Amino acid sequence: MPKSKLFAGFAEAVAGIPDGSTIAFGGFAGPGTPFNLIRALLAQGARNLTCVSNTTGGAHQPRMPDIGMLVENGQVRKVVCSFTAATRPTDVLPFARFLEAGQVEAELVPQGTLAERLRAAGSGIPAFYTPTGVGTEIAEGRETRNFNGREHLLEHALPVDYALLRACQADEAGNLRYRLAQRNFNPVMAMAARTVLVEVEEELLPAGAMDPDAVHTPGIFVHRLVRIPPPPDGLWPARRLERAR
Repeated sequence: MPKSKLFAGFAEAVAGIPDGSTIAFGGFAGPGTPFNLIRALLAQGARNLTCVSNTTGGAHQPRMPDIGMLVENGQVRKVVCSFTAATRPTDVLPFARFLEAGQVEAELVPQGTLAERLRAAGSGIPAFYTPTGVGTEIAEGRETRNFNGREHLLEHALPVDYALLRACQADEAGNLRYRLAQRNFNPVMAMAARTVLVEVEEELLPAGAMDPDAVHTPGIFVHRLVRIPPPPDGLWPARRLERAR
């Protein structure tokens, strides 16, 4: 019998993550963010982490678990992301204070480039050229090459040790389905990671019960699944909204 991918809880799922790991965190402005796995990683305490994500978290209260909390907890050495600051000048990300104080490193990567670096890692492509970033600070001191009269910047693939993701639905084989904007970076992060941890909102289906056309991340990429306890009314926010319409 193959070993089950289902873990009893979030603490058990993150227990083996060692110091010095490079971890990708799914999510985009909320949807697809593995809040429960991040909370468990905060309690687990792995340090000297390199975190890969679209952003470092939000500035609004109450805060959900985010990379900024890992930084505040002294667990992070470096963050690779597309936004190191809030999109509005009136908001200040908690992460920004640590960056300005030199307590954490940051590598700024355009969103499309970040997605492609992850996808390239999962596809066995070591590097690629892109026009994005040419002529800006992120291109300083880096290799460029001219293609068809236009300068392109060399970017390297971005493999990660772990990916922490959130999905709407899964089966016992690890096949995942995301709901609408929940998909975002999650599929390419799963491709780029050696070990993939997923928190699952809805039912966990038997292997083979999911329509193949509904699978967004194949189970071959997924190693650990944790079912999120349902809300008191049994309805996730998206389902509750559907019923209200």
